[in-house]
Amino acid sequence: MGNEAEPPEAAETVDFKKVQSTKRFQELRKRHRSFVFPMAVAFLLWYFAYVLLADYAAEFMSIKVWGNINIGLLMGLLQFVSTFAITGWYVSYSNRKLDPIAAEIRHEIEGHEFDKSGNRVDGEAK
Repeated sequence: MGNEAEPPEAAETVDFKKVQSTKRFQELRKRHRSFVFPMAVAFLLWYFAYVLLADYAAEFMSIKVWGNINIGLLMGLLQFVSTFAITGWYVSYSNRKLDPIAAEIRHEIEGHEFDKSGNRVDGEAK
């Protein structure tokens, strides 16, 4: 009634605990965490500094820099700039340091070659 049973996928036959215990996976996790955790802490410190300055240092934040533009406005805009900068930095870092290892692990698990857009090398779409 309705849907036919799907054939078992490769994910059902993989021992993910075993994959997680491999050296390559540990290296991937270490590299990911070594970027994400310090960057998250740095960004949160920057964000809370902005919030605290806005709340407790109103005179400082209202110092005019140019016309009606003050330090508070500039720091608020820099929040957006820093968000985009961190995102770009992470994408670059991931492309150089994380994706090659992840592709190796995926290849070992699935037993297939993939191109940069995620399509199988033999021509079939993933």
